[in-house]
Amino acid sequence: MEIFQNKKELQKRLTKLRNEGNNIGLVPTMGALHQGHLSLMQQAITDNQAVVVSIFVNPTQFNNSEDLEKYPSSLESDIELIASLSNDIIIFVPTKEHIYEGEVVSKRFDFEGLEGVMEGAFRTGHFNGVATIVELLFNAVKPNRAYFGEKDFQQLQIIKKLVKIKGLPIKIVPCPIERESHGLALSSRNERLSQTTRKAASFIYNTLTTVKTKFGTKNAQVIRDWVTTQYDENQLFELEYFEMADVDTLTPTNTFNENTKYRAFIAVYTEGIRLIDNIALN
Repeated sequence: MEIFQNKKELQKRLTKLRNEGNNIGLVPTMGALHQGHLSLMQQAITDNQAVVVSIFVNPTQFNNSEDLEKYPSSLESDIELIASLSNDIIIFVPTKEHIYEGEVVSKRFDFEGLEGVMEGAFRTGHFNGVATIVELLFNAVKPNRAYFGEKDFQQLQIIKKLVKIKGLPIKIVPCPIERESHGLALSSRNERLSQTTRKAASFIYNTLTTVKTKFGTKNAQVIRDWVTTQYDENQLFELEYFEMADVDTLTPTNTFNENTKYRAFIAVYTEGIRLIDNIALN
């Protein structure tokens, strides 16, 4: 297994692979890897002759310094988990000073409103930070394809927009949400939950699946009010937001058009930990 910290050394290796006719897939991660990440890597292995997994906790996408400090870090076990899937995966573990090449700050982007709703409304500057680091990684690796999970669906749409704005020759490959046996979407933050709360957090997914059954038969505001009531009555979870939106524009909707695809999005706090999830409605 090859592990690089130096970007120039990584690029030298990738240039050789590219010159040999290999397509390169990139799986950007912040470490604390789990089965969801492995599913992205497996898809990348299927699609490409070479795969790079980056591990970097990006400080500019955290609007909460405490959340950054508490974000789980487990590089040694991450490397072992990647090796359990394949020893041919290339791992890129840059330092923040190295990848940012100077001052660690976000660029500013205009994503035509995609960045202003839901996550963007509650996490100031988050998507500027995400787009900044993803662009840096794209420039470092120059992949043919890059893999992102649908759990962070808004992020996925913003990365697609980034590629379009910058005219990058990279295919963005969405990968389905991986879930724990009781329905909770896999997340590195799940490791911070107590076992009792982790099991009880199936409530989040159960809420979404019920919303899906109501979709198209109930008024949008009736559905929103129902979700709010569910969380008002459950003291273990605090609802930050619930929204139903057009998947392309992420515009919240009050009416449903049969020719438009929609998803429901939710963010919840429990034990001081923020969890997000979403589900396709049609």
